[in-house]
Amino acid sequence: MKNIRNIVLLGHLQSGKTTLAETLYAAATGNAKGSVDAGTSISDYTPEEKSRKSSVHSAILPLEYKGTKINLIDCPGSDDFITDTISAISVVKGAVLLIDASKGVEVGTVKHWNFLRKKNIPTIIYVNKMDKPDVHFDKLMDDIRTKLGKNAIPFCYPMGHNDGFDGFVNCVTLTARKFNGKECEDAEIYPDKRAAVLELHNQMVEAVAETSEELMEKFFMGEQLTREEIQEGLRKSVLGSELIPVLVGSAIKGIGIHTLLDMMIDYLPNPQDLNPIEGEDMDGNPVERKTLDEEPFSAFVFKTMVDPYFGTANIFKVNSGKIKVGDTIHVSKLDKDIQVSQLNTVTGSKMTPVNELTAGDIGCIVKADGVENSMTLSSPSSKITYPEIDYPTAVYYKALLTSSKSDEEKLGNVLAKICLEDKSIEVKRNPETNQLLIGTLGISHLSYLLERMKNTYKLNLTTEDSKIVYRETIRGAATGNGRYIKQSGGSGFYGVVEMEFKPAPENTFSEEVFGGAVPKNYFPAVEKGFYEACEKGLLAGFPVIGVHAILKDGKYHAVDSNELAFKMAAILAFKDAYMNCKPVILEPIIKITVTVEADMVGDIISDLNQRRAKVTGMDVNSRGNQKITALVPESEIQEYTNDLKSLTQGSGFFVREFSNYEAMPQALQDKLLKTLAEQK
Repeated sequence: MKNIRNIVLLGHLQSGKTTLAETLYAAATGNAKGSVDAGTSISDYTPEEKSRKSSVHSAILPLEYKGTKINLIDCPGSDDFITDTISAISVVKGAVLLIDASKGVEVGTVKHWNFLRKKNIPTIIYVNKMDKPDVHFDKLMDDIRTKLGKNAIPFCYPMGHNDGFDGFVNCVTLTARKFNGKECEDAEIYPDKRAAVLELHNQMVEAVAETSEELMEKFFMGEQLTREEIQEGLRKSVLGSELIPVLVGSAIKGIGIHTLLDMMIDYLPNPQDLNPIEGEDMDGNPVERKTLDEEPFSAFVFKTMVDPYFGTANIFKVNSGKIKVGDTIHVSKLDKDIQVSQLNTVTGSKMTPVNELTAGDIGCIVKADGVENSMTLSSPSSKITYPEIDYPTAVYYKALLTSSKSDEEKLGNVLAKICLEDKSIEVKRNPETNQLLIGTLGISHLSYLLERMKNTYKLNLTTEDSKIVYRETIRGAATGNGRYIKQSGGSGFYGVVEMEFKPAPENTFSEEVFGGAVPKNYFPAVEKGFYEACEKGLLAGFPVIGVHAILKDGKYHAVDSNELAFKMAAILAFKDAYMNCKPVILEPIIKITVTVEADMVGDIISDLNQRRAKVTGMDVNSRGNQKITALVPESEIQEYTNDLKSLTQGSGFFVREFSNYEAMPQALQDKLLKTLAEQK
């Protein structure tokens, strides 16, 4: 376990995560390096990623370096694909956060940093693309310290002549590496960099001395700390998030790669470091598992891949114990046992069979029916359940349209597979509009899903806007008469009712009939007729809510009266009274919670006001960002996820849920009625 590192690679879109992953993998394995631009990347292996030249899902690249297995998880930088990133963060104990040296700390950098801080994950910052022109490292460090933490300190310092970057100094070991055009080689520290490097080295030594009284005494006595003492002290400070190491390099040129590999091993935690993993037993009691082979087996599924050929693969991290081919394991959420017929490690899309996985490692099982992301696997004799991942919910909805009967028949099965891979997707059928809606995290997310369904499952789909589901209600009371009489000899129909309709919190029915004008056995039929009439209002044909119906009087015939006659009479009474009850159209109101930086609050509230929103609350989260809660008509936020990104340069996000229905302003109601009339 001490020789395993599970490390997530994070950073803003286009910061070079996949290129870094490929370079690290090639450096450790000796294989040829894959290229994002050439479409030969191990990590970005899907057709969609190759065409976009950008990651849309996480990929695992396990490598072995100096006796240590490093499971790298390369994650997407886009918010639209944040689900995989959140999943990966849930199982790792270490991270490398990339920064594009030419752009500095970007919006995505801060978002990913906040994810890592929330989970207290020790992190190395790798400043990539140092070979770009006009890079000023000292200004970049100021940016890092301002936005990410004052305790960020360069473990490597850039070297270069004529404002060019051609190497770096390891400030821990005081050794230099210079790029000769093909690779890095040992070099002398440039004289003009020596003072800055020594100052950084002394800062590290002082920080290390503060980790123990023994080292502090040695430091003040003027004794030199050994390299082992410095390294161990720095490791302790990094694991405790007291120091944030900053490294420099160029992933595409391979500068700083071996130093990064060394420092991932030296300073990022192994699976045994930090706290044990907490869960619950079958009775709901808290349980801890240490990441040791001797502990009972437990694992957590954090990624699912579905392939038309090999089926479903569930990728998991072994939290404790061991798992072997042939073992029987328990799936807590399904409350069933399954047998492990095949065990694999994963490298990009490639699976390699193995016989056993030990504590702290990452692997996968295939064709485990019913197993999904966020599920716990454990020993049947020592069951445990780990907390599920809190995935983001869909905020962008479109209706799916098929182009053929065969596509329509396949669609349901394909969507089920897509949802297995990504828990943020929502699929639902709206029975009122007869639209099949798909909810995603944004335009890019939806575009990728349509492209994937076309490439993988040969489905040609288009989309249209989701239709707003309006309601009708009444603002006044009125009485209506309903007569349903058909007599032509023999058994006929005879039902006469007088009913009052008035506003109420919800649809309800009562009767105030005196003297047996309507026999009690027909009351249920009248009630049924009322509820059936509410299914379609006379104003625009939308369902009617918020009406209390009262049966006041009526007539019946000893021979011709029956339940159908009184049901139809109630419907006619409703129609007779409805337009006199001052009907109005109600629109759905959505509760949204928008999270933005404090200096953007004014712009967000101004924009919400233009959307007819009612701001109901404001709060500050743990990272100092503002959370604005508002009630806004659904028609005003159908494209809000895209508008919010534009308004906040990508830093803002929101969640949504249905709240209630409210009456539309008269002008908008008239406009809607006119539009509906033109569509008929």
